[in-house]
Amino acid sequence: MLKKGITFGLICLLFLTSVITPTQVEARNFSVSAEAAILMEQESGRILYSKNAEQSLRIASITKIMTAILAVESGKMKELVKISSNAEGTEGSSIYLRAGEEILLEDLVYGLMLRSGNDSAVAIAEHVGGSLEGFVYLMNEKARELGMLSTQFQNPHGLDDHEEHYSSAYDMALLTRYAMNNSQYQEISSTKSHRVDGEQIRVWHNKNRLLTELYQYSTGGKTGFTKRARRTLVSTATKDDLDLIVVTLNAPSDWHDHMNLFNWAFNSYSLKTLVEEGEFKDIEDEFYKNHVYSPYTFEYPLLESEVGLVEQKLTLYRPPTEEKREGYIPPQPVGKLEVTLSGEKIGQVPLYYDAPEVEEKQGFWSRFLSIFSMTLGVRTFDK
Repeated sequence: MLKKGITFGLICLLFLTSVITPTQVEARNFSVSAEAAILMEQESGRILYSKNAEQSLRIASITKIMTAILAVESGKMKELVKISSNAEGTEGSSIYLRAGEEILLEDLVYGLMLRSGNDSAVAIAEHVGGSLEGFVYLMNEKARELGMLSTQFQNPHGLDDHEEHYSSAYDMALLTRYAMNNSQYQEISSTKSHRVDGEQIRVWHNKNRLLTELYQYSTGGKTGFTKRARRTLVSTATKDDLDLIVVTLNAPSDWHDHMNLFNWAFNSYSLKTLVEEGEFKDIEDEFYKNHVYSPYTFEYPLLESEVGLVEQKLTLYRPPTEEKREGYIPPQPVGKLEVTLSGEKIGQVPLYYDAPEVEEKQGFWSRFLSIFSMTLGVRTFDK
């Protein structure tokens, strides 16, 4: 698991999924009612359980996760939104907005996530995207950016008013994983109740029963239901620094599905530190020893039976050519550490060169060249 402050781009670099093994499936003593489901460890992206996870299905109001994160990222959360008659008249679940009233975009997002307000979704879309059509375009652009290849959005709320509105359990886990790296989204998703002191005083209580009453480790999520999609649910949970995401589509017993999957994962997996932040000490070669470091800690969820199956492969690069040295400012990457599980790559950590402070007066390149003067090509070491 990467440090919480690492950017999503860096997290994407390490995003490699693993296929669940038969022994892991046999360890479960429960069934999953959902037509499609996925259990993902949030920081690494490892898939711990999967059932028809890439099948495109209707998703109902879990659509609103995309609406919420686009609103949060718009930079407009403190802007007042004037409610249109189009938003007021939206069918289905509602926070009872009135045409002409003004309300903070931030409060609309709380109403969207806690009460699943379809009217709130339309108001958000019109304000952030300029129009419903403009916002739907942003939704689909974001989906492409995140690699949600089995997804097509046609509205900001998930109502069954378009045939081509769908996603997959896997794609919604990708979206949730991305959204949970945003602290404001995290806060909203985990809020049990929210009060609005505006033109009209409103108090909203979260519909997510996992968060409010059923599951002590719940950290948020989004409920959904339409007649065609049936029950859909995205939820997140944390225990012992293990952050999990579960998505179920068309799940008659979704609360139980999620709790069973969470409990199974918490009992089966634990985070193991595979690369420590700081000086990389496992180098015996005299040219690199005491000069190479990892910029962050890399942890990964493992079964106890898998710990011995983890291997590391260290690669150190040759220095840049003389023509490329001008404008080269340290620190610069001088290698990488690939981590594999049963031969499958699960992560890659860049390694950097860091000269001791006592050598500062020498100048970086004189030190660098002296260290590499006898080095030919790339050196590779296997652990």
